[in-house]
Amino acid sequence: MSKKLLILIPLCLALLAVVWGLAAGDASDPLASLSYLEGTFSDAVDSRVEEKLNASDAALLSGVDLGADLSGNSFAWAEDRMKQGDVLHGSTGVTVMLLAGQGNVTYSSGAVVDATDGKVVPGGTALQANHRYIVAEDTTAEFTVTSKTAVVDHEGGTFTYSDATDYNAIASALKTLHLFKGSTTGYGQAFDLEVAPTRLQALIMFIRVLGEEEQALAWTGTTPFTDIQKGSQAEKYVGYAYSMGYTNGCSPTQFKPAEAVNAWQYTEFILRAMGYSSVANTNLSDTLIRAQTAGVLTAGEAEMLQRDKFLRAELVYISYYALDAWLPDGNRTLGDLLQEKGVFTSWEREETRSMVTGWRL
Repeated sequence: MSKKLLILIPLCLALLAVVWGLAAGDASDPLASLSYLEGTFSDAVDSRVEEKLNASDAALLSGVDLGADLSGNSFAWAEDRMKQGDVLHGSTGVTVMLLAGQGNVTYSSGAVVDATDGKVVPGGTALQANHRYIVAEDTTAEFTVTSKTAVVDHEGGTFTYSDATDYNAIASALKTLHLFKGSTTGYGQAFDLEVAPTRLQALIMFIRVLGEEEQALAWTGTTPFTDIQKGSQAEKYVGYAYSMGYTNGCSPTQFKPAEAVNAWQYTEFILRAMGYSSVANTNLSDTLIRAQTAGVLTAGEAEMLQRDKFLRAELVYISYYALDAWLPDGNRTLGDLLQEKGVFTSWEREETRSMVTGWRL
C-alpha cells in the first residue's frame, strides 16, 4: 500500500465525519435516511474525496508532512492512559475511542458522530466503551475523563492535563519497583486500574510487598482449596501464603480467588505485611483507623476509601504510599526493608520519586 493511500485513510475518516454530521441532523432524529445516503451522501463524498486527493497531490509536491491534514491535526493512531479531568481536544476528523474508564464529550456547535451507532451525539454525552467517535467538520470537541483513570485510543487531538491524583504514574512507579506487573489485557499497559481487584490479585500484591515473591514461586505442595487450579501459578501464591499463615481462605476448602476484594481487606493485608496486624485478626471494621494510626493512610485517604468503589487504582495507591510508612520498630520504612531484601535498587526507588508528583489526599 502506497504512503499516499495510507495517508488518505484518516482523511476519508474525516470526510465520513463531515458527511455524517451533515446527514444526521440533531439528537431528536439521529439516523441518516436511506435517500440521503444514496443521493446527497454519495455526491458529497465524491466531491470531498476529490478535494482531498488534489490537496494531497499538492502536499506531496511541496513536501508537506502527510501525517497531518491541512489544518495541522496529526492523524497518527495513539493510545494514552489519562486521569480524571484530563481533556483531549479534537477538531475536524479527530477520532476517539474509550477503551476503559469513563468520560464525556462536549462541544458548542457542529457535530460529533458515534460512528459505531451511526448517529450524532449531543454535547455532554457520556462516552460508551469501544465506540468510535468522530469530530465532524467545523467542530471543536472536548473529550474529558470523568473516572479516576481511563484508556483512550485516538487519532489526532491535543491534550490538557488536570492536577488530579495520577494513579497511572503510581502504577508505573510500582512496576519499576517490581511490585506491580499488570495483567494480560492488551491495552492500557495491562494495568487494569479501572476494574475491581480480586482476592488472588490482592494476595499476590501482598506477597510482593512482603518481598517474598521468589519464595512463593518456588513453593511446592498442595492446598486444601478446591477452587484453586492444581499445578497453576495461582496455587503457588495461595499455597505459600496459606503455609505461612498469611491467609486462611474463605472456608476450609474455598479461597474464592475471583471474588472482589474491598478496601478494608486489602489494607489489612498491608498492615499484616508491615507487622501491624496478623491473620488472627478477623475484625476489619477498624482497619482503616488502625492504618491511619500506623501512618499507612492519611485521614483523607481513609475517607476516600470509605466513599469510593475500590478498584485496582486504589490498590496501587495504597501499596505505593505504604512504602514510606514506618515499620513498628520505628527504625526503617517498608521501602527500606524491601530495598534491603533486594526487591528493588536504590536507583529504582529514586527514579520512582520523580515519576509520582503531587500531594497525597
